[in-house]
Amino acid sequence: MTFIYSKTPYFNEMKMRTRSLCPECLEVVDAEVYEAESEGRSKILIKKRCEKHGEFEDVYWSDAELYRKFAKWRYEGNGAGLTLTKTTEKGCPFDCGLCPEHKSSTMLAIIDLTNRCNQRCPTCFANAAAAGYLYEPTVPQLREMMELLRSETPPCPAVQFAGGEPTIREGFVEIVRLAREVGFAHVQVATNGIALAKSEQFCRRLREAGLHTVYLQFDGVTEEPYRVLRGIPALKTKLRAIENCRRGGLNSVVLVPTLVRGVNDGQVGDLVRFAAKNLDAVKGVNVQPVAFEGRVEAGERKERRITIPDFINLLEEQTGGEIPRESFYPVPFVVPVSRFVEAWKGVPQLELSVHPHCGAATYVFVEDGRFKPITEFLDVEGFMEFLKERADEMSSSGSRVSKSGVDKSRVGKSRVGKSRVGKIKAVAGLVSALRKFVDKAKMPEGVDPLGLLAGVLKIGSREALAEFHRKALFIGAMHFQDAYNFDLERVKRCGIHYATPDRRIIPFCSYNAIHRPAVEKAFSVPLNFK
Repeated sequence: MTFIYSKTPYFNEMKMRTRSLCPECLEVVDAEVYEAESEGRSKILIKKRCEKHGEFEDVYWSDAELYRKFAKWRYEGNGAGLTLTKTTEKGCPFDCGLCPEHKSSTMLAIIDLTNRCNQRCPTCFANAAAAGYLYEPTVPQLREMMELLRSETPPCPAVQFAGGEPTIREGFVEIVRLAREVGFAHVQVATNGIALAKSEQFCRRLREAGLHTVYLQFDGVTEEPYRVLRGIPALKTKLRAIENCRRGGLNSVVLVPTLVRGVNDGQVGDLVRFAAKNLDAVKGVNVQPVAFEGRVEAGERKERRITIPDFINLLEEQTGGEIPRESFYPVPFVVPVSRFVEAWKGVPQLELSVHPHCGAATYVFVEDGRFKPITEFLDVEGFMEFLKERADEMSSSGSRVSKSGVDKSRVGKSRVGKSRVGKIKAVAGLVSALRKFVDKAKMPEGVDPLGLLAGVLKIGSREALAEFHRKALFIGAMHFQDAYNFDLERVKRCGIHYATPDRRIIPFCSYNAIHRPAVEKAFSVPLNFK
C-alpha cells in the first residue's frame, strides 16, 4: 500500500495505453490517453478506434499540468471490500458485481428508489417517462441491498438515495429511517428540491428520521441555466428548498450544479459566494461536469464538454485568485488520514483509493468576506506525509490490522505492549507536531482547524468531522464518465457504487453507461400497469 508518484511510467510518459468503450456499440476497445496542444493549451486527450464505427477523440483532462499534479497521488489500495462476482467472463466493465478486478471499496453507495420524477430535464439519464416502465425496488429489496453494502469490509459508511426523484417515493421518510437502522453513519438524498420547497414539515420529518445531507440540484444563481438544463425556471424553488431545510433542521445542504460549457460556467464564482453567504445551512458545492449519454455529435461535445481543470481554473478567475488552483487535490490525497486512524484504533478504515482524476476538492474558510483556502495556512502535503510516517511507525511497532478487522498485534502480550507504546508515542505528540504545518498569522480568526483536525485524527468520529464542516465550506468536483471519455482504469478504482436488487454492487460510470437499462427492466413493470 504505497503512493505511486509521477515517476511511474503509467503517468510519466504522457502517453498511456488503456481500454475504453466504443460510444456506438459499447464494445471494449483499445485507447490511448496522451498529451497534446489544443486551443492554445496543453491538454490530456483520449483517442480510440472501433473496427465497426471508426475513430473517436475527446478531452480527458483540459490541463496537462494539473493532470500531472493529481497523478502524484495515485494510490493502490487493498481492493474491493466485497467481491460478489468470483470470476470474470467478459471482463471489465461487464462483469460488475463487484468483480475481482475492482480495486476500491464503496465510499458512497447509491440506491435508486424510483425512476419517476416530478421534472423532465433534458440532461437526465434516468426517468420513467422516457423509459416507458416503472422501476421501484420493494422495501424488502431495499433492506437487502443496504445490508449487502454494510457487509463490506470495512462496511460502506454512506448511502445516497437517488432516482428519478427519490422524495416522491411512497414511504421515503421510513426508507431513510431504515437506512439508519441498518447502520449507515451518513444518509443522503439527491434531489431537485421540489418536495422540500413545498413543506418545511417534510424537511423536519426527514431530519428526525436520520437524514444528514441534502444533495440539491442547483445549477446557478439566475434562472437561465435552469431554463436550459431543466426546461423550467427553478431558482425560486431551490431557494425555498434551502430555507425549508434551514427551518426544518436539515443544516447540511450541498449544492450540486451540472456544469456545462456556455450554460453556467460563468457562474462558478457566484455559486461558491452564494454557498458562503448561507454557510449555516449550505456546507458545500459539489460540481458535476456534464456527462453525455447516448449518441452525441463531435461538434456538440466540443462545444459543451467541460472537465475538472476547467472548473478549477474558472473558480480561480472568478474569485480573483482567492481560491487558487493550487488549493485543490484529488480524492486519494487524504488516504494517510485513514491509515493513521486505522493504525491508532486497530479497526479497518475506508481508504479513498479512487482514481486521482475522478475528482478534486478543497476546503475554504470565509473571513471578512474573503475566501481563505485551508492550503493558505496549512501545509497540507507536509501534513499528509507526516500522517503517513506516523501510521507506518505505529504499524511497524506491532499494530497490523487484517481485512477481517483483527488487530494481529494483540496476539501475545509482548506484541500488545509494543503496539501500545508505539501508538501512544505517535499520538502523544500529534497536536504539537501539527503546529509546524500551520501558519498562525494566516489562520482565520475564530477558527481552530488545528484542534478540529486533531480531534478527527485522534477520535476518528463523525462528530469530530462534523465540527470541522461547521466551520469550513467544502468545494469539490466529480466528473462521471460517459462512453466518449470512458477509461477502464478509472472504473476499476471507482468508489461510488450502485446497489441493485439482484445483489450486485456496480461502479457508477459503468452502471449508467452499460448496466442501468438491463437492471431496471429486470425489476420493473410497464407504466400503464401502475
